[in-house]
Amino acid sequence: MKISQILKSKEITVSIEIFPPKLGTELEESRRVVGEMASLSPDFISVTYGAAGTTSRFTAELADCVEQNGVPALAHVTCVSSDEESLENYLNSLKAHGIENILALRGDMPLGGEPKKIFPHASDIARAIKEKGDFCVGGACYPEGHPEAKSVNADIDALKIKAESGCEFFTTQMFFDNEVMYSFLSKFQRKGINIPVVAGIMPITNAKQLSRSVALSGTSVPRSLKEMVERFGDNPEAMKQAGIAFATNQIIDLIANGVNNIHIYAMNKPEIAAKILENISSIRA
Repeated sequence: MKISQILKSKEITVSIEIFPPKLGTELEESRRVVGEMASLSPDFISVTYGAAGTTSRFTAELADCVEQNGVPALAHVTCVSSDEESLENYLNSLKAHGIENILALRGDMPLGGEPKKIFPHASDIARAIKEKGDFCVGGACYPEGHPEAKSVNADIDALKIKAESGCEFFTTQMFFDNEVMYSFLSKFQRKGINIPVVAGIMPITNAKQLSRSVALSGTSVPRSLKEMVERFGDNPEAMKQAGIAFATNQIIDLIANGVNNIHIYAMNKPEIAAKILENISSIRA
């Protein structure tokens, strides 16, 4: 089922992100993770492409595993690792597996190497995907603006181009302050962009995870989260419980304020996703 249809037909959606293994020998463990995530009945599961496409050969296979478990799959693809031939081969592989949802991203620049420049922007690869098949294409957005953008408004202008290029929904990068999200959505709507936005939530369940997340996305950290990590960071079980509670509270506040599409960056940890979904089970019903 196409994600655009899911987002239109359901009042509240909750989806989960997983990432493929780096080695084929680890694929069986990833299949187990998929099975456990699928048992939680998410509305869809997204499968990442890896830095510079490093795990791309497993993305289609794992996305197929998601579909085989009865959940719609969203397969990622990146500009920096794609040329016309590799994109064609990847799309053919997705078609062969019956996968019809793709998240079109620029991707992380390769370390020590040059990115491929056939598709300079996510909008370029989104347009190419739409031309090559009947795919539902999504894109990414940053509530605080892309780190390389001149401003949030300039970044939203780029999102409008993505939407005009065929993106049917956006998923946000992680954010920890809901007020930032509400401000972003207000600006987004004023630009006349009328496609759904899925809120990306990252449960911070260990102290190191916060610094890595901030380095990756450039998102700001509210005082309440900093104090939580300072208070519980040395106690793994307490930190996990607190991180799940913080993410749950974010989600409840978002849904209460009309942001009804939630995406959990679960870091391949089904137990974390399970706890959050349990916490919002009656809200989601």
